[in-house]
Amino acid sequence: MVTGERGAGAAPTAGAHAAQRAGEGPRVITILGATGSIGRSTMDLVTRAPEAYRVEALTAHRSAERLAAEARRVGARLAVVADPDCYGALKDALAGSGVEAAAGPEAVVEAARRPADWVMAAIVGAAGLAPTLAAAEQGRIVAFANKECLVCAGTLMLDLVRRHGATLLPVDSEHNAIFQVFDFARPHAIRRIILTASGGPFRTFDRTAMAGVSAAQAVAHPVWAMGAKISVDSATMMNKGLEVIEAHFLFDMPSERIDVLIHPQSVVHSLVEYRDGSVLAQLGSPDMRTPIAFTLAWPDRIEAPIEPLDLARVAQLSFEAPDPERFPALRLARAALQSGGTAPTILNAANEVAVEAFLNDRIGFLDIERVVDGCLGNMAHDPPRDLDDIWSVDAETRHTARALIAEL
Repeated sequence: MVTGERGAGAAPTAGAHAAQRAGEGPRVITILGATGSIGRSTMDLVTRAPEAYRVEALTAHRSAERLAAEARRVGARLAVVADPDCYGALKDALAGSGVEAAAGPEAVVEAARRPADWVMAAIVGAAGLAPTLAAAEQGRIVAFANKECLVCAGTLMLDLVRRHGATLLPVDSEHNAIFQVFDFARPHAIRRIILTASGGPFRTFDRTAMAGVSAAQAVAHPVWAMGAKISVDSATMMNKGLEVIEAHFLFDMPSERIDVLIHPQSVVHSLVEYRDGSVLAQLGSPDMRTPIAFTLAWPDRIEAPIEPLDLARVAQLSFEAPDPERFPALRLARAALQSGGTAPTILNAANEVAVEAFLNDRIGFLDIERVVDGCLGNMAHDPPRDLDDIWSVDAETRHTARALIAEL
């Protein structure tokens, strides 16, 4: 957790947020990315306890009709689509509801600034950076499922969070698990943190087999129900590479003390090893509503409709080391973190462009890593001075990545 008062690696404290949660009124919430996988899971929890929450704003990228239906269902005050071309459809779908409609990236940022106690930041990719930062600037509790924010602008984002007294709570199951067993009062006692990974759909494939896989195969995750982009990242293991970078910033941990372990059952969500040999882990059924519920109720806990973990039925928990030869994305992410500066920004932007090209059948599965490696090797990794530098490098990387794709 990172707060304005204490910072990374410090003891978590309920503080003003606990008093806010203990108040008589409902918790006011905003969901950025309400129609995606994380957004829908959040909505499921909220609608099960309507008396506990008041929804200020919901946003989506293009799903105007679904967004309107959700806004009507929870009585949101504002609904925003990021794509301006979808404004007419949203406005028509909300006619007579009393829900305000808006459109465009700037409107999404304004939605993030609306009065709220808690904001879910679930917009995938670098597109989620501006609204997530806008929520943090208001001093909100920000539950973030968008790891790209810390990957692209880790130091700048944490500085902003501290200045404005915001609180970051991780929604990724791995970082949420670490948060739950990390001794913030005694970080010196921690030897390392261990991120678990399912291994994705191609865990047992060799490079020859992976060269011919389709987008449909890549998005068919064996355990988790996720969006297309995140599913492809899981298949390449870039998702885990991005999580290593995220963990570095969230828990103030150097790369060499962040390990990755393949765990196909996805029951042990991550572990923290202490210097006395103790290893603490958070376990649970593979359901994203668990970490979402944890952040939604923080610092309390709420009932969640999760299937209880039955270890006798699971019967076996297996683990293996990741193969850097078959899955080089993890190596590329660690190299970007080691290089520092804008290297993680380049890594993320190149990966986003390459994954989109793969999903549109313009490049092969193994070309994703080639594009990312090419961008990292061809571009400078200078330290960013401000967010404008981040945006500039992001744009330059996307141009470079598209040029590399055109040459494949």
